[in-house]
Amino acid sequence: MREFISEQFQNRFLWAPFLMAFGAALYFTLNGEPPLPCPVLFAIAMLAGAFAPRVPTLLRGILLLGFGFCYAAAFTHVIDTPQITRNLRDLEISGTITKIDYTDTKTRIYIRIPANLINRDISENRTATVRVSMSEIPTPVHIGDTIDARVTLFRPASSYMPETFDYARWAYFNGLSATGFVQDYSITSTRTYNINTLRDYIHGKSDSFLADTLVLGYKSALPDDDRTIWTTNGVGHVWSISGFHMTLVSGWLFAFFYLIFRTIAPITRRVPARIPAMICAWFGLLFYLFISGGGIATIRAFLMTSLVFAAFVSGREALSMRNICLAFCLIFLINPHYVMQPGFQLSFSAVFGLIWYFRNSTYQKRTVIQRIRRAIAAAAMTSIIATIFTTPFVAAHFYQFPTYSLVGNLILLPLFSVAIMPLVMLGTVTATLGWTGPLMLAEMIYHGALAVATKIAALPLAVILTPHIPNIAIVFMIVGFLCLMFIRATRPKINYILCASFIGIGVVITALAPRPIFFATHDHELIAFVAPDGKLEFNKARASNHFFAFDTWKQINTEPTATPNRRRKCVRGVCIFETQNWTLAYTQKFVPTMNNIAKFCRDESIDYIVSYFDIDAPGCNHKILRGAFSIYKSGRVKYHVTRRPWHNPRR
Repeated sequence: MREFISEQFQNRFLWAPFLMAFGAALYFTLNGEPPLPCPVLFAIAMLAGAFAPRVPTLLRGILLLGFGFCYAAAFTHVIDTPQITRNLRDLEISGTITKIDYTDTKTRIYIRIPANLINRDISENRTATVRVSMSEIPTPVHIGDTIDARVTLFRPASSYMPETFDYARWAYFNGLSATGFVQDYSITSTRTYNINTLRDYIHGKSDSFLADTLVLGYKSALPDDDRTIWTTNGVGHVWSISGFHMTLVSGWLFAFFYLIFRTIAPITRRVPARIPAMICAWFGLLFYLFISGGGIATIRAFLMTSLVFAAFVSGREALSMRNICLAFCLIFLINPHYVMQPGFQLSFSAVFGLIWYFRNSTYQKRTVIQRIRRAIAAAAMTSIIATIFTTPFVAAHFYQFPTYSLVGNLILLPLFSVAIMPLVMLGTVTATLGWTGPLMLAEMIYHGALAVATKIAALPLAVILTPHIPNIAIVFMIVGFLCLMFIRATRPKINYILCASFIGIGVVITALAPRPIFFATHDHELIAFVAPDGKLEFNKARASNHFFAFDTWKQINTEPTATPNRRRKCVRGVCIFETQNWTLAYTQKFVPTMNNIAKFCRDESIDYIVSYFDIDAPGCNHKILRGAFSIYKSGRVKYHVTRRPWHNPRR
């Protein structure tokens, strides 16, 4: 045992970013705000203690965990994104357009406005960013324009189930105060010029959703129907600029500059041509990072590529676990909430898995046939390893697993690598000069690839629905993968045994976790109940204020989200839900509650009372349920957390 422990000291640094991430995740998932009087000082003290000399390893790990926790708390209170207190209709605003996001059906514009327009308690010196949608654009708008608009704004919705996506939290940490739509607008001043202006200009010249997604980084430009097909094939990551795109672009840039510098003898006589080629390629990648919008996956890929280039230039090992851990730490310090976002988790899990698998690869002289075989085997293993390491996160965030992802990656990714991506990059440049031929050819190849992807998606069991994975189960699975990658085995396959054990525990926790059978939003406008056939029934088929609740509850109940919303009609506005263990009475909107509350309170068979209106009945309050909650088969009521800083608890 002593020998085993001593072997692990060499990999202590590799555990550090994950301990910080676990600490931050613990803070973000708490039911209430921790009583930290000065989280900034706590974070500094714990970080200093973690890197102090002669600190026991166990204590060092605890301090890193605490640093992640306190740093997340400090970051939360420092950014203090302005929040809207209530939905605002017919609001007159004046602000500057800072960003435009194009979709296949509408345009979303981000407007920076004085924060006191949406919250009078905020100083007039502060600004807020709101995102509004426009289906029709009578007058073209550009980034930098100042506009007057009449808008309707909504508060970002909190999660509709514990441990599910919380849009309010995401918006808070991405600087978004409200969303809504434009009713009318007028441009009052012309635009200024910056990198976003250039993106807007290229978008107008190229007029191609392929250029928008693969070059400019507009994530919503791809039609939704097409995105579903690509996701079913396991290649949805192509539409989020990440390591795949950075690898291709860096390779093309390096080859281009390498050929140039090879012809400049005064330079190559002093330094190898690859060094100035890598430096020029790095500046090209930096420009690509800015022109693509700088998403989290793009930043991670850029940092990794930068570390690889720096390692090559300095003569050190390029692809290593330490490099990816450094990139992890840098992105964590930029915004600790990134660890909770799917893009971060999927991106890093795939890269960690690939570096672990290919870490011992060595160069050997091979024949042409052997090289082809090796390339095919490497492509297959890349897809397999990436699929294995990302599967828990795909299942946790999207509640499904693409069965034929390996087939889709092997058939479709080469088309993007050797045809679509190069043509789109070339076409984006030539489109600014007036020639869109490469983009047109790229779209032709795209539609051919889409036809193949559609056939794969139509195969039986193309998508397997997965149950909700609790947070603690995800933690066990992550620890299992960490044991596989970081533990230096002194005995044969001890890291594999630990990996299988921890992942097995996570799977068991997921399998044994109970599912709710009743759901309610915080305002009780929308409720759902699991019918005897196991499918959800709602009190209404549509609810614009709770659009995502339908999909969230269906996913928790392991149902396809594309199915129609089944409605249960309430007799005279009153629904009675009976189970073996409890009975619930619900009164809808516009129902005279006072005519029913006394009857419900006297009825001993009714255990819970839920009403659209807030009611108070002394002697019966133990039956009345308030706020957002879910009820399990046993009768246990679980309330949803809506009082964290990103939920605007001051309202």
